[in-house]
Amino acid sequence: MTAALETRIAAEIAARREALIALTQDLIRIPTLNPPGRNYRAICDYLAARLEAAGFTVELIRAEGALGDSDVHPRWNLVARTEGTRPGDCVHFNSHHDVVEVGHGWSRDPFGAEIEDGRIYGRGACDMKGGLAASVIAAEAFLAACPDFAGAIEISATADEESGGFGGVAYLAEQGRFDPERVQHVIIPEPLHKDRICLGHRGVWWAEIETKGRIAHGSMPFLGDCAVRHMGAVLAEMEATLFPLLATRRTDMPVVPEGAKQSTLNINAIHGGAAEPDDDYTGLPAPCVPDRCRITIDRRYLIEEDLSEVKREVTGMLERIKTARPSFDYEIRDLFDVRPTMTDRDAPIVRTTAAAIEKVLGREAAFVVSPGTYDQKHIDRIGRLKNCIAYGPGVLDLAHQPDEWVGIADMEDSARVMALVLAELLAA
Repeated sequence: MTAALETRIAAEIAARREALIALTQDLIRIPTLNPPGRNYRAICDYLAARLEAAGFTVELIRAEGALGDSDVHPRWNLVARTEGTRPGDCVHFNSHHDVVEVGHGWSRDPFGAEIEDGRIYGRGACDMKGGLAASVIAAEAFLAACPDFAGAIEISATADEESGGFGGVAYLAEQGRFDPERVQHVIIPEPLHKDRICLGHRGVWWAEIETKGRIAHGSMPFLGDCAVRHMGAVLAEMEATLFPLLATRRTDMPVVPEGAKQSTLNINAIHGGAAEPDDDYTGLPAPCVPDRCRITIDRRYLIEEDLSEVKREVTGMLERIKTARPSFDYEIRDLFDVRPTMTDRDAPIVRTTAAAIEKVLGREAAFVVSPGTYDQKHIDRIGRLKNCIAYGPGVLDLAHQPDEWVGIADMEDSARVMALVLAELLAA
């Protein structure tokens, strides 16, 4: 890459500052809430029009039959591609277009995309519509600065990353879209900070534990068997033995933040007894002893741990309770699991992005691993493509928070880094 090309790219990014802001705002204002999966087609249609105007060939792909897909809320994905003037590698930018629920505590419109003090606010601003917008601007700037390039550029906007990615990247990977013969380099613009390269993520195992009891009249609980009390014993045993055990385990992976360098377990949900009444119900609950209680557990594990042992620790704990507690009965059901992944620091996309960060920011890139999984898992495990990283603008701690925001200057810098990566890999 020549100094002249670097200068042209910087100028093209700077000239697109207002376009970057407007694109980010437009994306935030499309409330692609997951669950249930609203406005997926709308955001894909919007991006299709934008990218076709930039010379991309666009496909809209519904993940028919995938987990979460339905006629009411179809799982739509976009894949856009533009070819160079001669053969070469393909660089793919993958962003998810779905966002999590709004939640409480906002001081502004979650979908207003308001600008204040150099920040754009809104649900999904950080995670990850700012990164999606930056990748589009990076590609457009590179094409303007270097129309005579080799290989191909792809941009995808995919569904359901926030709920596992099975209606998005997993589906595309199953269709061969990330086959190493087709795509050679992948950047996922997740919000890991503009000076950090994310090499991968910890593993995860989700499971549901159900304790069983016997229903009876609430005035005579001695005739029943309270499943909620049994679950209380499970929670107490977790506090006494499992949580302290997990706190002793540390990883050599560069996981951020510091607390995620250990094994963790989150109790994601608990349900016991009568179902929650409808909002318009004004009566009292029926007096019954609950015969079922369920919790959902979210166990994050390290690359040094074995998944089968992770599962045995939980089942072993339940068996100990069963031995000590009369009438205790339980069932455990796997929901899903993802093994840890970590790209080698010498991988081409890692080296190229690190060099671009140093050129743009004047400092060396940091290397991190995400505490939670993202769509790299499917590109690695299903697509069999190892040359993949997460790199994008935004502060990870803001993800899923009220008053989520992304910095405009951070998006500009990240877009310039991504464009320099394209120049290094495709402009030779």
